[in-house]
Amino acid sequence: MRLARHLRRHTVTDLTPAQFSVLARVAEFGPVGLGRLAEIEVVKPPTITRIVAVLEARGLVQREESDSDRRKVTVSATSEGWHVLARIRARRDTFLAARLAELSPAEIRRLNGVVTILERLAEQVRPDVEVTE
Repeated sequence: MRLARHLRRHTVTDLTPAQFSVLARVAEFGPVGLGRLAEIEVVKPPTITRIVAVLEARGLVQREESDSDRRKVTVSATSEGWHVLARIRARRDTFLAARLAELSPAEIRRLNGVVTILERLAEQVRPDVEVTE
C-alpha cells in the first residue's frame, strides 16, 4: 500500500485515483457495459455513472448506445484516453525502475519470487475471474 501511495504521489496527474482506475479498466475490458464496470470496480452503478461522465467530458472515454436497446450503454477508451494512460504508466515505470535499480542482485532475486506469489494471489481475487467452490 505504501508503494502504491508513492507511485500515485510521484505520478503527477489531474485524474483522481478512482478516475484513473476506471479509465484503466475501460481500456482493459472495453467496450464494457456500465453495470459490468461497476462490478469490476466494486462500486455502485451511480458511482460509475458519475466517474464515466467526468471521463467522457474530458474526452477520455466514449459511450455507445446499443442499436437494439437504448438503455444498454458500453464505454470504451478514446485515443486521448489511451494516450493519458500511457503517459501515467510511463511515469510510474520510470519512478519504480529508479527504485529497483537501488536493489542488490540478491534482493532482485528475492523480489522475483515474491512477485510470482503476489500475481497468483491477485488472480484469485480479480472480479473478472469466477471463483468456483
